[in-house]
Amino acid sequence: MLIYKILAAAQWQEAERAGVFNGAGIDVNDGFIHFSTAEQAADTAAKHFAGQAGLVLVAVEAERLGPALKWEVSRGGQLFPHLYASLAARDVAWVKPLPLDASGKHSFPAMV
Repeated sequence: MLIYKILAAAQWQEAERAGVFNGAGIDVNDGFIHFSTAEQAADTAAKHFAGQAGLVLVAVEAERLGPALKWEVSRGGQLFPHLYASLAARDVAWVKPLPLDASGKHSFPAMV
């Protein structure tokens, strides 16, 4: 199962150079890296990244993350994947741009 992280392209470029992503500001503050499922990603983008350009969608195979990945109740009582560790760049399945469409909403790529 793929899970997804939305972040600024520049943040991901830095993570690729370092070989590891330690989290965005909100992740560091909360003590874990926030992820979403395919079904949750559009709502996450609308709630936390509305109108922001220059983003990427990072896909990770959940099983690769082992016991550091916890499924916890969050927005609307849904279970969200939270990673209580750094994300190794080698564990990423793919990274795709997350552009804004003509209406200002994020246009998601095929999430497979």
